[in-house]
Amino acid sequence: MKILIVVATFSEIEPFLKSLGLNSIPETGINTDAHHINIIITGVGMVATAYATGKEFATHNYDLALNLGVGGSFSKRLEIGELVQITTDVFSELGAEDDEEFISLDELALGETLFNGSDEPKFNTSLKKGTAITVNKVHGNEDTIADVKEMFNPKIESMEGAAFFYACEEANIPGIQVRAISNYVEKRNRERWNIPLAVKNLNAWLIQYLKEI
Repeated sequence: MKILIVVATFSEIEPFLKSLGLNSIPETGINTDAHHINIIITGVGMVATAYATGKEFATHNYDLALNLGVGGSFSKRLEIGELVQITTDVFSELGAEDDEEFISLDELALGETLFNGSDEPKFNTSLKKGTAITVNKVHGNEDTIADVKEMFNPKIESMEGAAFFYACEEANIPGIQVRAISNYVEKRNRERWNIPLAVKNLNAWLIQYLKEI
């Protein structure tokens, strides 16, 4: 199987590479017993992700694309370090303000903001499932957090997920997004974050998942 792994930063995939005895991403990709794997580092944010992923899809065909990264949880029922497969992701900021009301791009009939991951059974995971929003500015204000929870009721937020799903949909390539919880979406408190644990758990899952599919 030919697989593309999409991550925003090198650190989010580094433990996987080290498990293979690698310190960098081979230009020719990685061959395992069952798969040929290419990895791209897009940079942070939806614009960088959409461009880099779309560019890769324009020149290579894949059986599966995986978007892996850390994310913030709106729910305290999810533990720091826990993994969630994102089934639906939304560009939550695309739209217009009408005084105190928000009108989405969909309501304006100017485009779509909601995108889904692959539902093909052969790519399914045993992880918890959840919905997410993709943002340009991660939330750290109690009022805006309350607003976005009321509008979208998301479990997770990231800065790349919906852009990845969009690129997959345009290229007709199955896409799976998995987020590891690095922090809760709350008034910014870096002391409560645990990015190393999230990255460790994410890569341990990836190693096992690639053996199973």
